[in-house]
Amino acid sequence: MKNAKLSKLWDALHSSYWFIPSVMAVMATILAFTMLMLDRTGKSIDYWWIYTGGASGARSLLEAVAGSMVSVSATAFSITIVALQLAASNFGPRLLRNFMQDTGNQVVLGTFIGTFIYCLLVLRTIHGEGDGYELFVPQLSVTFGIFLAIISVGVLIYFIHHASTIIQASHVIENASEDLHKAIEKLFPVQIGSGALDNQKQVGKAIPFDFEQESRPIRANSTGYLQIIDDKELMELSQKNNLLLRIEHRPSKYIIKGCTLVMVFPSESVNKKLIKKINDAFILGAERTEQQDVEFPINQLVEIALRAISPAVNDPFTAIRCIDRLAAGLCHLVQRDFPSPYRYDKNNKLRIIIAEPILFEELADSAFNQIRQYGKSDAAVTSRLLEAIARISSYTDNPKYQQVLRHHAEIILQDSSDKLSQPDLKNVQKLYQAVIKSLDSNSTVKNWYS
Repeated sequence: MKNAKLSKLWDALHSSYWFIPSVMAVMATILAFTMLMLDRTGKSIDYWWIYTGGASGARSLLEAVAGSMVSVSATAFSITIVALQLAASNFGPRLLRNFMQDTGNQVVLGTFIGTFIYCLLVLRTIHGEGDGYELFVPQLSVTFGIFLAIISVGVLIYFIHHASTIIQASHVIENASEDLHKAIEKLFPVQIGSGALDNQKQVGKAIPFDFEQESRPIRANSTGYLQIIDDKELMELSQKNNLLLRIEHRPSKYIIKGCTLVMVFPSESVNKKLIKKINDAFILGAERTEQQDVEFPINQLVEIALRAISPAVNDPFTAIRCIDRLAAGLCHLVQRDFPSPYRYDKNNKLRIIIAEPILFEELADSAFNQIRQYGKSDAAVTSRLLEAIARISSYTDNPKYQQVLRHHAEIILQDSSDKLSQPDLKNVQKLYQAVIKSLDSNSTVKNWYS
């Protein structure tokens, strides 16, 4: 359970604009006290780059740096908010999560805030001859403040470039595509042909005949999107209590308080302690995440494509980029073994059943259906969809996958028949025939993701 909760905590921190700046502010505070401690040792340092001015000059210097850092921080924060607004309007609110996870913006804000705090803490220790205190000019600390100011200028230049880059469609699409590939690597770790054990043949014998009658439902105690299922914790609970669990929902589903999360067999083993532990293994949140939901980055790419081909935007080239990324993701996916919905313990005893496993046809539907429906009057989008299917078909000889791809090619042709002009329709029909030929050949290529 610790891993699941830590994963959820890190995801929340990584998606916030306060965590990294706060950490850098604390580091700046520690740095300031460390440098002042070195200055108070009384050892003179005679290097040409060390600040050698008086108290008034040091004050003026640090005041200028601190004041400018406050102004630059406010400007950087304003630019960031504008970028988030543009992202929400151009790419969809679901993409805001990707922008919030951008480490570059967080480090930029942290640098400015850290420099301001450092200068402020050093400034309060500077005393001149007429101040009523012992003369103290922390030369090393002031020098380091100048060094931080120079770094901040470099960070500002980086931020200007970065802020103008992250709102570009190509950058947003690339990030969503990377999330898709990472999710595939994480959730589908076994490559086809790697010799994964197939226990499904024994499933019929392993499931008790009275499972439906003698099992008891464990109901959700809260409402939200199912983000993470701690399968390790559930496996330990099932082994410790000699249970068979059937998980009724997969990550990405919206859970309503009171709905059934798990069916537990046998029912007499269920008690309040077990109910609480099972509920704790299901982590809910206000939004979907890609941690255990491979469909989420697919939906992000589809959303960008749909907005691009909407009449208000009319940007088929961005939609085509999304289709290319979706094709790359599905090419990667068809080379992976989908995990079995039946999970066994070390003694080869069935412990967990996934009632709603993720299937390739569902992911293909998510990738193609909406783009096909909204882009059927655009010859370029329709043609690229058929080209994408042809590419995917060349990466698999699985007959089930081939059948799914054939189905999508057929309905793409059907939908475009009434919407395209005759010359465009002829080109689409030629592409369709090429796709069917590719599917019939069942060609395969080398696994590029091995």
